[in-house]
Amino acid sequence: MAELQARLQALSEEYTKLQLELQNSVQARQKLEAQRQENLGVEQEFKNLKDGERIYKLVGSVLLEQDRAEAESTVKGRLEFITKEIERHEATLNEIQEKLDKKKAEIIQAQSAA
Repeated sequence: MAELQARLQALSEEYTKLQLELQNSVQARQKLEAQRQENLGVEQEFKNLKDGERIYKLVGSVLLEQDRAEAESTVKGRLEFITKEIERHEATLNEIQEKLDKKKAEIIQAQSAA
């Protein structure tokens, strides 16, 4: 009986650890989504600019003029990177969820063996 109790305790701790991992991954995914939305907004602002209008970039506490093509390229590159990171986090989330489901099944099986 003590052995079963120890196994249940270990499984429960592993399950809790996986839940924390899932929570951290969800938070990272949400942060990436916020960055993606911000960059999509910047991209939309670029489309609304008229020819000859200037673009400035905030560097520290100073606004520096930036070339339009360079700014658009930078935002496009950021969006590509963020999108790939979101996809990577989605895969990680799915992986962790599968592990959680398996661990839950193990816990149920161990409890019903008691």
